[in-house]
Amino acid sequence: MATIPSPRLLGAEAEIEYPTGDGRPVGETPIHFKNLAVAVQTLDRHFEREPLVYVWGNMFVYYEKGNRHKHVSPDVFAAFGVPKDKPRDAYFIWEEGHGLDFVVELTSKSTQGEDLDDKMSIYQDEIVVPEYFLFDPKGEYLDPPLQGHRLRAGKYVPIEMVEGRLPSEVLGLHLERDAEWLRFYNPATGSWLPTPDELLLEEQAKRERAEAERERLAVELEGSGKELERLRKELEDWRRRFGEQLRGPSVGE
Repeated sequence: MATIPSPRLLGAEAEIEYPTGDGRPVGETPIHFKNLAVAVQTLDRHFEREPLVYVWGNMFVYYEKGNRHKHVSPDVFAAFGVPKDKPRDAYFIWEEGHGLDFVVELTSKSTQGEDLDDKMSIYQDEIVVPEYFLFDPKGEYLDPPLQGHRLRAGKYVPIEMVEGRLPSEVLGLHLERDAEWLRFYNPATGSWLPTPDELLLEEQAKRERAEAERERLAVELEGSGKELERLRKELEDWRRRFGEQLRGPSVGE
């Protein structure tokens, strides 16, 4: 975590400090950090019109009131039924009245013990997260590098691949590995959710197409103007000649 610890006071009996960060850098490696940022932004945009879907990542999640040590920091998470516009420095489950519904940990060989043992146990037994996914961007130890688990009768069971993707019942999306990148696939549209970079490229392409269309119309209008001017001159010439024919020769000629 890169956030600065700050005190949080709850209850009248004692002052309890709930840190909002541990001073550690965000992400294991640049590819871990980039995956984290892209995943959060991609999902947040996908649910942008859903006021009660909160998507975030790398935030302290406290799950036992009064115990400042009972927290985890999921890389990516989603909570349904929770307002997204509420300011938060940390996520306090007893305040929100709702736990987490979906978690992704961007794992590596150095964090495998924490991700496969400690966090998995917390997500399964204490926070009770319906779906827990792990993604090993570098393919250092997980085989396959993308794995998912879903709660069934209080225990995590592996989620089976469907056409190379892991379906998330919570999100209504599929998770897919694309080399070192975690992607989200929308089965309703048959396409990946666009990443922020892809959206920028798409917007740039739209602007370029719009500019090309404006230039084409300008050329057409210029050509049309010239054609109208030619027709106007022809009409004036025709009127002049037709008028002369109607008047006939002048007297005395």
